[in-house]
Amino acid sequence: MDQSQALGQEKISKLLWNFSLPAIVGMVVNALYNIVDSIFVGNGVGDIGLTAVTIAFPIMIILMAIGMLIGIGASTLVSIRLGEQKHHEAEVILGNAFTMMIIAVLPMTAVALLFLDQILVLLGAEPNVLPYAREFTRIILIGSIFMHIGFGLNNIIRAEGNPKVAMATMLIAALLNTMLNPLFIFVFKLGIAGSALATVSAQAVSAAWVLHYLTSDKGVLKLRRENLRLDTDIVKEIVKIGLSPFIMQIAASVVTVIYNYSLLRYGGELAVAAIGIINRVAMLILMPVFGISQGVQPILGYNYGAKNYTRVIEVIKLGMYAATAVSVLGFIATQLFATPIIRVFNDNPELITIGSSGLSLFLVMLPIIGFQVIGANYFQAVGKANYAIFLSMSRQVIILIPAIIVLPQFFGLQGIWIAGPVADFVSSLLTGTYLWLELRKLDQPTLGNNT
Repeated sequence: MDQSQALGQEKISKLLWNFSLPAIVGMVVNALYNIVDSIFVGNGVGDIGLTAVTIAFPIMIILMAIGMLIGIGASTLVSIRLGEQKHHEAEVILGNAFTMMIIAVLPMTAVALLFLDQILVLLGAEPNVLPYAREFTRIILIGSIFMHIGFGLNNIIRAEGNPKVAMATMLIAALLNTMLNPLFIFVFKLGIAGSALATVSAQAVSAAWVLHYLTSDKGVLKLRRENLRLDTDIVKEIVKIGLSPFIMQIAASVVTVIYNYSLLRYGGELAVAAIGIINRVAMLILMPVFGISQGVQPILGYNYGAKNYTRVIEVIKLGMYAATAVSVLGFIATQLFATPIIRVFNDNPELITIGSSGLSLFLVMLPIIGFQVIGANYFQAVGKANYAIFLSMSRQVIILIPAIIVLPQFFGLQGIWIAGPVADFVSSLLTGTYLWLELRKLDQPTLGNNT
């Protein structure tokens, strides 16, 4: 059976396992190396290093947003085209995505490097933090092209039906970065620059791996020179579908800046360092959920393209059950072990107190996040960009930003921590409503059967 055809014929539970497990492993290892970065920075540079990385994080989010705009937009189209048995069109989409990556990243990187200090000050970097943030961010920006190729095009490898290769891409970057971080920081004494160099080096190797695979004959799709010329209609489709995760990432960057300013006001630089730790812990817990979501995406896209709606509904249900189980386990762990978790990153007693309180409150709605992620991803996977954009914006902008601004005025620092759970709860209600209405339309006799 062809790798892509299996998406429409193989048993759903087996497909979900085969696609989600590699994505989960890759993303968890990816999250672990971000945590390892923070542990090395926190212990090798100090809490000022954690603050600097947190201040610079919105820039990294924007870089990821470009990769997601193109990578997820293209991978969704690839899944749908393969479901429609349009192999050549899927390869043209791959070629266009590669060209878009190059065109998008180079001018953005140049502008960011030119105005780096001004940007970092705008993001909240105090004079004592600015040199550390500048040193870290400059290296990340210079190597950003590797992240776009390795991270962005890896989505397409997964979409064509090769989740194990996509997992290998993430494992290569994660393991290499984990090995290089202590070497550069502690052995070569490069400080915070060593962490950035380790990250960029690992991303360069993973980008080379992705390009080697896509230019070989090993996969379903091949990156061909004749497909590199941009097609206006394809570019528009990629941007339209990828706009939802792009806006979500940009909104996340804006939210991070607002968080940082509020935390500086109500908790000082240690509170900013604390949110940096909390975000990485949350990332580690949510990566399996995102891995399940990524595993669901090609199965949904293919079967939706094939009008096999019975299978679409079963994929959503199984994906939600799995994601919710992961979310509940993460909730239990963070509520029981908040203080030991924060202590791993830094032994400053004040930071431990602020961070452990923030971790417990910030992740109090974890049990429902799995449902929300899979539900919102359905609209992304089937190309319904407008719904996906609204659901993304509802949490990141419409609800969360006002909550961050208003709640601290009544509850101080505690109000900042509970803003996230408030947004999670309301956005989950919205996602549930939209998804229920959508699935009612699909719940009818369809092509194929529920194998």
